[in-house]
Amino acid sequence: MGISSSSSSILLAVLFSFLCLISVPFGSSSSIINANILQCLSKHSQTPIPIYTPNNSNYSSVFRSTINNLRFLSSTTLKPLLIITPLQESHVQAAVVCARKHGIQIKVRSGGHDYEGLSFISDVPFIIVDLFNLRSVSVNVTDRTAWVQSGATVSELYYRIGEKSKTLGFPAGVCTTVGVGGQFSGGGYGSMLRKYGLADDNVIDARIVDVHGRILNKETMGKDLFWAIRGGGGGSFGVVLSWKIKLVSVPPIVTLFTISKTLEQGATALVHRWTEVAPKLPHELWIRIIFTLANSTRKGEKTILASFNSMYLGDAEKLLTVMKERFPELGLERKDCTETSWLRSTLYFGNFPVQGSLNMLLNRTQPKNTFKSKSEYVTKPIPEIGLEGIWKRLLKEEKPLMIFTPYGGRMDEISESEIAFPHRNGTLFMIMYIVSWNEKGVETSKKHISWIRELYRYLAPYVSKCPRAAYVNYRDIDLGQSKNGTATYLQGKAWGRRYFKGNYERLVHVKSKFDPENFFRHEQSIPSIAHPWGNKLGHWRS
Repeated sequence: MGISSSSSSILLAVLFSFLCLISVPFGSSSSIINANILQCLSKHSQTPIPIYTPNNSNYSSVFRSTINNLRFLSSTTLKPLLIITPLQESHVQAAVVCARKHGIQIKVRSGGHDYEGLSFISDVPFIIVDLFNLRSVSVNVTDRTAWVQSGATVSELYYRIGEKSKTLGFPAGVCTTVGVGGQFSGGGYGSMLRKYGLADDNVIDARIVDVHGRILNKETMGKDLFWAIRGGGGGSFGVVLSWKIKLVSVPPIVTLFTISKTLEQGATALVHRWTEVAPKLPHELWIRIIFTLANSTRKGEKTILASFNSMYLGDAEKLLTVMKERFPELGLERKDCTETSWLRSTLYFGNFPVQGSLNMLLNRTQPKNTFKSKSEYVTKPIPEIGLEGIWKRLLKEEKPLMIFTPYGGRMDEISESEIAFPHRNGTLFMIMYIVSWNEKGVETSKKHISWIRELYRYLAPYVSKCPRAAYVNYRDIDLGQSKNGTATYLQGKAWGRRYFKGNYERLVHVKSKFDPENFFRHEQSIPSIAHPWGNKLGHWRS
């Protein structure tokens, strides 16, 4: 079993001796590495650190617990030498110091929603620091702020805010089991995106363990590092322990609706109209479209179902007035609307009953699927003929999913360089598309991945260009990757410019300053030009 907090009377030196006995066979290189790291941890921590080794009975369950993409759970996947589940900040410091001392790659995860598994797999020996025990949320209603640890899920954050206030909220994700650490590192968007921007636009301080094992805050880390960790992606600059956020005002009543239309019911024209109006609607109104397959009126055939899924920060009567003036084509009626609180709206978007128990927001159990995903940014309305080509391709798959998320509003008002996340003014909407499957086998995976890559090629004329942008929190290794995080500046541009546009150069500069030896790295991390391989193909200002 892992060492629990109740074992505080046991010295870590004893823990070291015990775990050495249950580790991999003594004499192997893995055993020697484990022993060295465990001895180091015993030296650098005054309290027991929960540690799991491959021979530990709970090792597999802890490793699998928050992995939501089963594509990375094959028998050939290299597993971590150790999994460390810190109970306090000093445990993270010890893990960083010891991994660096012994030259072991460190992977950090919070919620496990890494689409390409970069936070929990590697092609070289590594350890995982899993932050799920570090999930406290401290809300200060008086100054309208909160501190949230990286291991919390966004729904745990929402729940704790709701405990203290009915008129405060936070603009983070709609997927309830997403970890704060991963989402905030890449931007973080949700149903209040158009009113208040990203989660990162409302981060006002942070605590991070740097490459030297020091805990820094906004003041001690400096403006460059604080800029980089807000939207620059996880795993490149350090381990963010917690985030101080600025809470936002929410009305006592918000209004929800979902209206679904098939192709036979005129979905194509409605979607095209949406691409024109959705980014220009009042900031308080957010309408996304979720595309799935449904049974057609023609027996034995499938069709596209477009679900217009929305939240309005206000009551139903005001919403109906706005929709009648700005998007009457959708035909919204009072019977389609559900009035509720902002907190209960998070249940709705989490696929829970709106009037269900709020305790469901504390449930960290997440769905597990085998899937491949991609993302796009769109700067011009897609013509109907382009949409029809998308439908044609979606109908070739069994379980496709596509989501159009509107931008505009507050997102147009913030500079591309304000934080590391750059996709701002001029972006009409973002596309996330995903294919999932239940069948096992390499050939099956290849078939479905080939399908989504073909759809990616088809979308090229209709999405952003120079670069063809993508969202860093929807990692896509098709954009490029390096072995063991050893990319040069020019190699890193393959994905860096797509995720960060013009901010890539500054991110490389920050990385080179604060982690010159490239300790914090993964297959798509920000490269350091100070490291020998970083300068191999060019200078960051080239």
